[in-house]
Amino acid sequence: MTRIAFIGLGIMGSPMAVHLQNAGHDVVGHNRSPEKTARLVEAGGTAAASVAEAVADADVVALMVPDSPDVTEVLTGEGGVLASARPGTLIIDFSTIRPDVTVELAARAREQGFRILDAPVSGGEAGAKNAALSIMVGGPAEDFEAARPILDVVGRTVVHVGPAGSGQTVKAANQLIVAGNIGLLAEAIVFLEAYGVDTAAAVTVLGGGLAGSAVLEQKAEKMLNRSFEPGFRIDLHHKDLGIVTSAAREAGVTIPLGATVAQLMQSARSNGEGSLDHSALFRTVERLAGRDRGARDD
Repeated sequence: MTRIAFIGLGIMGSPMAVHLQNAGHDVVGHNRSPEKTARLVEAGGTAAASVAEAVADADVVALMVPDSPDVTEVLTGEGGVLASARPGTLIIDFSTIRPDVTVELAARAREQGFRILDAPVSGGEAGAKNAALSIMVGGPAEDFEAARPILDVVGRTVVHVGPAGSGQTVKAANQLIVAGNIGLLAEAIVFLEAYGVDTAAAVTVLGGGLAGSAVLEQKAEKMLNRSFEPGFRIDLHHKDLGIVTSAAREAGVTIPLGATVAQLMQSARSNGEGSLDHSALFRTVERLAGRDRGARDD
């Protein structure tokens, strides 16, 4: 049994922490909104009132928080992980943040005697609930092997992709592909509806061919039903596309389609839809086509 401190128990973090507890680990959870520790406690885990309390006796510290400043604060802030955990503790950052920030934080953690991996995940709320996440891991190979028993509890596809920051770079590419797929799926459905096609039937046959994708499988129904209860919010995908465009600029890489979908995601936020699922990018495409029918259920 491993004692795991899990910081960040939101849509993704909560089911991941519960899976780890159910797998026989001793999980201590902390969240800025204390009520979100309830599911972990129901599963037999423990709630901690602070980061310092959660990590004090941990063998492993797992993070799943929204953005680069949040990870920086949890790790380096007063009462944070580096100040409160034992040197030698393995830190697994499941958050999606800037690769350059990850590299800086990893260097600082190693200087203070910690082991650290960046391990962002893909698969959304469904992947977290079903322990079927894709996990792209950056950091030393020996630390990856040490973390593997934990990663395998919450992930189905777990791959070491290189040194510190590599996981975040691969995740940025993942978010680029997902956003592009969502945008094109939205355009296709608006196009089909304009011609009065049976869209449910059309989606079924499209899914059986080369156009099929996990995005089509998971997001088409939301668009057809105008039901955008969040699994992965537009606000977060907008943040991720900012990471992609910034990193591409630094590398001198041109991403014209990515830049366009980033602007569409910004438009969705500007129209007050940041808290909806990223499939609600469909609304933006509808508006651009002059065919906005609104939502049936947010």
